[in-house]
Amino acid sequence: MHKVVIIGSGPAGLTAAIYTARANLSPLLIEGSQAGGQLTLTTEVENYPGFPKGILGPQLIQDMHAQAARFGTTFWQADVTQVDLGTRPFRLVVNDDQVVETRTLIIATGASANLLGLPAESRLMGHGVSTCATCDGYFFRGKPLVVVGGGDSALEEAIFLTKFATQVTILHRRDKLRASKILQDRERNNEKITIRWNTVVDDILGEDVVTGVRVRNVLTDERTVIPCAGVFIAIGHSPNTHLFKGQLAMDEKGYILTQRGTATSVPGVFAAGDVQDPYYRQAVTAAGSGCMAAIDAERFLEANIS
Repeated sequence: MHKVVIIGSGPAGLTAAIYTARANLSPLLIEGSQAGGQLTLTTEVENYPGFPKGILGPQLIQDMHAQAARFGTTFWQADVTQVDLGTRPFRLVVNDDQVVETRTLIIATGASANLLGLPAESRLMGHGVSTCATCDGYFFRGKPLVVVGGGDSALEEAIFLTKFATQVTILHRRDKLRASKILQDRERNNEKITIRWNTVVDDILGEDVVTGVRVRNVLTDERTVIPCAGVFIAIGHSPNTHLFKGQLAMDEKGYILTQRGTATSVPGVFAAGDVQDPYYRQAVTAAGSGCMAAIDAERFLEANIS
């Protein structure tokens, strides 16, 4: 039986691993299908403290991983497929067949990109439809692209894509961006970017690859077609909490509710990072909450010695 199991390998999970390992708790970290979380899909991270020249997202995750391993974290490249938080110790099923028991659990499963829900979206995913500019932007050199969204993620995607595209059109369903001022300034100063306001995507066009999008103005109901080679969806994220529904208290969007730091509604279960943070959603805040979860787990174990 383990003292601490951590689910998730983004900055929250890895920071929790660093702290629990240094506390001699011999944590097991189960990495999940997207090892490293969203930072592995990010190019340069400019706002993480300690890196005045920035650092590549995958490199930051790699360094955190190495630091956690140095202190004795055990890593499993596997998925947790079932959890039972109603028993003591907690019971996890990994890859549908291996049972793991633990006295405390730190949930750092993060969040996943939301999609538009169009039939063509899933059919053309990987064939012109993408949720990750840093993963796929290179494949669209010299071509026009579309980005859907109006927050930080959308502008970050659009700005990055101008390195490759001839033109980037941002489609936003409102008449005002939600993105931070610095990103809006960068967007305004980038001659490759244009914005279509009050516009939604009705359909993504193309049989085998994307050839364009059919859009609609929500004020005038006017419908037009924008030719493009790729559509990048950047309309937010949803927490990866399906494993815990009915077992932990959550808000209406499925984010795990925490109190007194990172404590969940089940004593001994803690949540850190984007899985419980619908507001800040930054690498540094995720890492900070991972530290908090580790300390909370350590104190819980000290108070419940048996």
